[in-house]
Amino acid sequence: MTVIALPRVRRHASVALGTCLLSFAAFWCAQRAAHVSMIDLTVYRAEGATVRAGGDLYALRTTEAHLPTTYPPFAALLFTPLTLLDPAALRTLATAGNLALLVAFVSLSLRLAGHARAKSAWWASAAAVWCEPVWTTLRYGQVNLLLGVLVLWDLSGRPVRRWAGAGIGIAAAVKLTPMLFAVFLLAAGLVEHARGGRGGSRLRHARGAAVAFTGATLLAAAVLPYDSWRFWSRMVFEAGRVGLVEDTANQSLRGVLARLLHSAHPGLWWVAAAAVAGVLGITVAVAAELRGLRAWAVAACAVTALLVSPVSWSHHWVWCVPVTLLLATRGRTSAVATALVFCSYALWWVPHGPGRLELHQNGVQSALSALYAAAGCVFLAVLAVRLSRTSRNA
Repeated sequence: MTVIALPRVRRHASVALGTCLLSFAAFWCAQRAAHVSMIDLTVYRAEGATVRAGGDLYALRTTEAHLPTTYPPFAALLFTPLTLLDPAALRTLATAGNLALLVAFVSLSLRLAGHARAKSAWWASAAAVWCEPVWTTLRYGQVNLLLGVLVLWDLSGRPVRRWAGAGIGIAAAVKLTPMLFAVFLLAAGLVEHARGGRGGSRLRHARGAAVAFTGATLLAAAVLPYDSWRFWSRMVFEAGRVGLVEDTANQSLRGVLARLLHSAHPGLWWVAAAAVAGVLGITVAVAAELRGLRAWAVAACAVTALLVSPVSWSHHWVWCVPVTLLLATRGRTSAVATALVFCSYALWWVPHGPGRLELHQNGVQSALSALYAAAGCVFLAVLAVRLSRTSRNA
């Protein structure tokens, strides 16, 4: 019986792999037909060239859109090898690399959720490549999947291993938002310790992330002292450098409120909303973690980071992939609904583009351009209710 079942399992895995490769090939052709710009990849390459030339990193303006440098200096150090390839080869390599990272991202998500099967990873990757955040990540040549893999690799491994925290710390040194995962681990460790537990593994994990972040940042400061001083003393506080807050692609609470209030300066409304979302989100994540629900805790922390960040472009929401896979382990309805939100491209159905059209959206348009943030809030609320019921029944 086992002899018969084994070829069947292999055949199913081969079909899943073939479907994934076919989906990736179709995706590649679709992106080429759409003449994707990979504009962010161009910026990364220009940053690397500026570092090699000894130029002023934060005075850089590149591409026809005159885009500035917005990441910490450590990221620019990592981008220097990109200058060794011509633009055409770099685009090809970036697309192939991001597709491989998507498979790794899906595999780590399934592993964290306790469903680590190669066949499932191939099927999920074949579908996930078409959701809007993943499409846009590859369209721009973004690093979101790389950062996601670093974080999930870190959080899905043994917390006592020597390199625990390194993935989170390095990801945060490239883009600051992942540091919230270290805050989450720190909070979980402190709460566990306050309850009489040890909490040592989580505290060591958080410390490892802080050490890795500090080490990467100091390395950048040693190589790029002027740029590091500029970034940490000034640029880090200038959220407006990233882009227009009301842009429909900004799926953070700040972007949603800017469009709802028809103002590019939501001010105290955003501060209050971000504070509430941050506290509640981390509380839910810590509660899930202390109940042994690591996958749910990680997803809650990721969603919280996206909600409270001043700018969370739609492509930053690649975390919809592990969220959807996690929901699929509990029931199809919620997973299908979440997948439809992120595969509908609905936020692009509203007026957007030059002229700051987003500041004049009506109620329906504002709702469509708030879908990702709304989905994130619903996810946190559903998880909070589930944890509350579990606590009462315990």
